[in-house]
Amino acid sequence: MLMIVYAYDKGEYITLEESLKRQPEGKRSIYVNLTNRCTCSCTFCLRSMKKMAEETTLWLKKEPTVAEVKALLDVAPWDYIGEVVFCGFGEPTERLEDLKALLAYVKQTHPDVLTRLNTNGLSDLSYGRDTAPDFKGILDTISISLNASNKERYLELTRSRFGIQSYDAMLQFAQRCKQYVPNVVLTVVDHVEDSEEIAKCRAICQERGLTLRVRVYEDS
Repeated sequence: MLMIVYAYDKGEYITLEESLKRQPEGKRSIYVNLTNRCTCSCTFCLRSMKKMAEETTLWLKKEPTVAEVKALLDVAPWDYIGEVVFCGFGEPTERLEDLKALLAYVKQTHPDVLTRLNTNGLSDLSYGRDTAPDFKGILDTISISLNASNKERYLELTRSRFGIQSYDAMLQFAQRCKQYVPNVVLTVVDHVEDSEEIAKCRAICQERGLTLRVRVYEDS
């Protein structure tokens, strides 16, 4: 089964119906998967480690249209949803205009529900312009993959198609987002970096008034 709008539980991607069976009460986050495309090829990403990426339920054989995603959101159990997260198997900003349309749709139809974007933070390089203002008024939290404490290590890990300029561009994007998005969070993955490297990443965030979150490593 393809997962376009889905939930997550204990390392497993599940349908919203299954999520309600497992957690019949309370709010939860739901996730929207827009694309397989990504401007990075991170060494620790599931995309790199799966023998067959298509075996995962998040691999899209065809990208859903905005109308198709809206239709799925329309029938979601909104009484039990606290947050809508745009992430999935690829980089959501590869479909920036569609992403913005869907973020706006969630805010228009369910203004009390929080919105979050998980991103590599390289959309300025993808589009050749400042993209942070695009998210004003439609995004509550942006989670940006910091991954490393310096540009050389970052490129080694992410294998970004934009090369060595990627790290500084990502940090500049994160800082600009503070003007438009209430919560700006940078992330590193545990087990990928040691405690010394994570401490350096924390210092980089503190210097810039940004929050660091250490993400749990997934190997399956």
